Amino acid sequence: MQSSTLRALGNEAEDLNRSESRRRALYSAFASKDARFDGQVFVGVSSTGIYCRPVCPYKPKFENCTFYATAAECEKAGYRPCLVCRPETAPGKSLADASSDLARRAAMLLREECSNGDGLERLSERLGYTDRHLRRVFEEEFHVTPLQYLQTCRLQLAKQLLADTDLPVAQVAKAAGFGSVRRFNDVFKRRYRLTPRDLRKHGKRDATPDGTFIVKLGYRTPYRFDQLLDFFRVRQLEGVETVGEDFYARSVHIPFDDGEEATGWVRVEDDAAHRALKVTMSESLLPVTSQVVGRLRRQFDTESDPYAIGEALASIDAAVPGAFVLGTRLPGAFDGFETVVRAVLGQQVTLAAANKLAARVVEALGTPIETPFEEITRLFPRVDEIVALSDVEAQLGVLGVIKTRSRSIAELAHLIEAGEVAFESLEPMADRIERLCSVKGIGPWTANYIAMRTMGHTDAFLETDAGIKHALPDLSPAERAALAEQWSPWRSYAVMSLWNSLS
Repeated sequence: MQSSTLRALGNEAEDLNRSESRRRALYSAFASKDARFDGQVFVGVSSTGIYCRPVCPYKPKFENCTFYATAAECEKAGYRPCLVCRPETAPGKSLADASSDLARRAAMLLREECSNGDGLERLSERLGYTDRHLRRVFEEEFHVTPLQYLQTCRLQLAKQLLADTDLPVAQVAKAAGFGSVRRFNDVFKRRYRLTPRDLRKHGKRDATPDGTFIVKLGYRTPYRFDQLLDFFRVRQLEGVETVGEDFYARSVHIPFDDGEEATGWVRVEDDAAHRALKVTMSESLLPVTSQVVGRLRRQFDTESDPYAIGEALASIDAAVPGAFVLGTRLPGAFDGFETVVRAVLGQQVTLAAANKLAARVVEALGTPIETPFEEITRLFPRVDEIVALSDVEAQLGVLGVIKTRSRSIAELAHLIEAGEVAFESLEPMADRIERLCSVKGIGPWTANYIAMRTMGHTDAFLETDAGIKHALPDLSPAERAALAEQWSPWRSYAVMSLWNSLS
């Protein structure tokens, strides 16, 4: 079965079991343990009352299987998660997989913000819709209510922390967004038919240094982790990041609604045997676990479907032989504002020069932080800290930043603080790019690069970029743009493939 066919099935979850042929096709995916289908569909097994991922080592009988597009649907139907294949560690679906933009953005927000304990009304306000309207479009898309989806997100996060860490149950409950341990225990026992302490007996926990904990982020293979490290390594921000031979680490600050913030650090490495990224986090980030995990999912592009992208980009090799490598990811941004600043600093200068300018900004304006990495000593300045500067041109000018770029950074900071430029938004991408271009000093290249890195824009193409010019030297910018039309809606991945071909 082609992955594009599976995505179509996944968007019509209520019809997955309508025909015998569909059920047989989905069952064959489970029988083959094909990792391409992981996270795209789940199976509820009536004989055991559990639901599983396609990669589960156990093979249920066909007549006992019912298929669902999300874990939330499985739990709504009364199934509890398998303790062997652990559905909570499956990769999620790409934003491009949902037919409703509001529903998909809401699902991502619910998943990412489940730690903070916000209710549906508060989350609806953040999206700019009434909870009634959100509930209607969400049920049309995912066949569960937003509240049911949110509760599944919280339970899955709690289940992962129970299985993979030695954190006390009370801390797990709080980190997963439950208001009380009693409420957590009641919901967990009712939904999973075992207590949190019973589940913990099944976990195989990795040893971790004191003051840290581990979470796993599943992905679909093939996954080119080494390519991502190469990308981040040449852009490594001194003081904030370090990229080793087989890991990435950085300082972190996540704001709370009351103006305070959680600070700490993360370390990311590949666990290829389990098709997952292994993330070690400082315990200081426990209250914002889901937000940190959500940012890392975007930065390391764990939700994408490499085969769907591969189908669209196979023709790149006709233009640049060997350019496309299956499993190429789109490097995102952990901190959107940080990447915006770096994109502006990088205009019309070399990558090395841009890195030096960014390092000076961090040294002068970043807050010191203690971490176990001698290279990581500071936090990148927050938006409000830049907005609060009395004379941005003067304070950035002494660092070597020219006036026009200082003004662009200041204006962008004000727009981001006011919510007029948002990294997660329901606005059409073309409108968001146009708003970026309205800032003096921001042209189409910078706006599209920012959208590609910070807004999850999968269909940006940088036809005037120097690297794209080197990869396609015989074509004019207009001809490059015309050539790239055939790679839509994955032109951002085409950019990465062409950049990678140069090395």
